[in-house]
Amino acid sequence: MNILARTEGRVVVLEIEGDVDGKTAPVFREQVLARIEPEGLVLLDLNRVDFMSSAGLRVLLLTYREVGSKKARVVLVGLNDGVRTSMSATGFLKFFTVRDSLAEGLSALE
Repeated sequence: MNILARTEGRVVVLEIEGDVDGKTAPVFREQVLARIEPEGLVLLDLNRVDFMSSAGLRVLLLTYREVGSKKARVVLVGLNDGVRTSMSATGFLKFFTVRDSLAEGLSALE
C-alpha cells in the first residue's frame, strides 16, 4: 500500500493505492490520522484501493472520530463496489460524505 499526499488549496488529498488489510492498516491509520488538523479538510481518494478488510474499515471509523473531535471535515472518493458494499453493510456510509470523483469531492469540501 502507498499513500501519496498533496494539497489542493486548503484540502489535504491523500491518494491511497493498494489493499488496506491487517498488514497495511497500521500505516494507513498513522498516515491518515497525522494529517487531520483542527478544522482541516481531508479528501481520501480510494480509486486505487482494490480491497479493504475490516482492519481498514476500523481505520475509517477512527478517522471519522478524529475528524469529529477536531471539527474537521473528510470526504471519501472513488469507492469501488466491494468497498462500498462493505461500508454499506456495516453502516459506515452514513458517517461519511462520499463522492464519485476527485472534482466532486473537492467541491463538497468548499
